[in-house]
Amino acid sequence: MRLFITYQTYAIFAGFMLDFFLGDPPSFPHPVRIIGKLISYLDEKLRHGENDERDLKTGALATGITVSVSTLVPLLLLILSARYLPYLCFFLCTLMCWQLISARQLQREADKVKKCLFEEDIEGARKAVSMIVGRDTEKLDEKGITRAAVETVAESTSDGVTAPLFWMMLFGPVGGFFYKSVNTLDSMIGYKNDKYIFFGRAAAKLDDAVNFIPSRLAAALMIAASALLRLDAKNALRVFRRDRLKHASPNSAQTESVCAGALDLRLLGPATYGGVLHDKPYIGDPIKEIEPKDIERACNLMYATSALMLALTLLTRTLVMLCF
Repeated sequence: MRLFITYQTYAIFAGFMLDFFLGDPPSFPHPVRIIGKLISYLDEKLRHGENDERDLKTGALATGITVSVSTLVPLLLLILSARYLPYLCFFLCTLMCWQLISARQLQREADKVKKCLFEEDIEGARKAVSMIVGRDTEKLDEKGITRAAVETVAESTSDGVTAPLFWMMLFGPVGGFFYKSVNTLDSMIGYKNDKYIFFGRAAAKLDDAVNFIPSRLAAALMIAASALLRLDAKNALRVFRRDRLKHASPNSAQTESVCAGALDLRLLGPATYGGVLHDKPYIGDPIKEIEPKDIERACNLMYATSALMLALTLLTRTLVMLCF
């Protein structure tokens, strides 16, 4: 057992480093895409139709199947490899951890937006930001594009990096796959629209539950990271305490509020989704005007927060190893 935990701990560090230097190779078969195909298949086979209350049960079934398959398959692979080929177990753990973290890919996508803005290519920036946000981007101006990119980096710091690390800290790569399956379910079917209001409810509620502690831990680490980067940590704490619940999701505004305070910005506000205007509340204060450079500052804050979460993960798992 101690050797198994040791392999996983080294693999988490190795996976984080691989993501930092390589990101997600575009031609590599990513497990999240496989999870997404499973969700699409279950959606097609189990969902009855729009506004059909029977989908409460079939949606819960689809969620249960997706989470079970996504968790049990890597668990069986790791158990079998640990029993017969320990070095293969370490390799698989590293590969899994690498693919569960998406910090570099997030930064690359955000950099595309920043590059277009610096080149005054507004149409290119709109297209680039549309790849990482769910809102309508066709009419966004420079400030709207920049705000959307900063918000996504802030929210995805938890969803894409620190939350997977939190679940890997507890249960290794298997915990990471559990989290990714829930997060992917929420991103695909967890919407409050006619199509998924019933079918996606179980996925949305489960996503809220599994992100409750990680999002708040990420916010605390982001406040510490803002101090390390000499950003406005005092304002980050103030805005976090005031605005952390100003979102339809109980978790999304946790890191967004910290980022807004650390960068002295006002984020969120009204946004259009599918042609429908949603009057969201503002987060933060417009102490300074937002600019494309803030995308880079948000990415730096994301990496500093991620590094602190990695350190916490390795420390916790090392203490567990010493107990065995």
